[in-house]
Formats: sequence, structure tokens, C-alpha cells
Amino acid sequence: DVQLVESGGGSAQAGGSLRLSCAASGVTYSSVCMGWFRQTPGKEREGVASITTGTGKTYYAGSVKGRFTISQDSAKKNVYLQMNSLKPEDTAMYYCAASRTNVNCNGLRSSPFFGYWGQGTQVTVS
Repeated sequence: DVQLVESGGGSAQAGGSLRLSCAASGVTYSSVCMGWFRQTPGKEREGVASITTGTGKTYYAGSVKGRFTISQDSAKKNVYLQMNSLKPEDTAMYYCAASRTNVNCNGLRSSPFFGYWGQGTQVTVS
């Protein structure tokens, strides 16, 4: 079974940086769509960035473009979210997600596109 485990959340000052990691296990397809989402209480889960692991093609929400970078390691087992120039409005629980099958992202996908989710990691920017 696919398991996703996020790490790297924490607190940062505005203008600072954090790097989130998502360790993926049990993914059998050579290429899937993986994404980072964030959610604050009372709001819907928002797509932040996604990457097609087979091609490395990336997609970003307008609110983070130029500040956040999604990447993967060479083994395509881990996905990262480098967050620079953090703002207080970036404060949220951040989740890693993966598609159930070998599909390309073809854009910044919304949460119903993904079948596997991590438990989340909190990011607080003050």
C-alpha cells in the first residue's frame, strides 16, 4: 500500500525559508502525479504545487509561484517543497498527495485527483 510521510514543517519568520519533505513508499508506477496542498481551519484544501514524477514537469499556484519550488530526488521516492520568502498567509497544514495511477498532472490538480495522502505537517509563519 502507498504511504506518504511528510516532515520539515515548523515555525519561520516572514521572509524566511522552510523545506518540506514527503517520503513515498509503495508507489509501483514509474510515473505518478504528486502534489503539495495546504489547508487552514474552515477553508478548503488548496493545491500549492504538483509534479509529474516521470517527466519532472511542475505546476504552481499563483500565490506561491516564484517563491516555492517542488522537486524530487533521483530515485523519485521523495518529493520536496522548498518554501522561500515565506509570508504569514502561508501558515497552514501542508499535505503531500499522490495519484492512484500512472497519470501526468497536466496542470495544478485539485484534491479529488489524488488518492493517497500524508498526515500533514504544520507550517507557521509569523
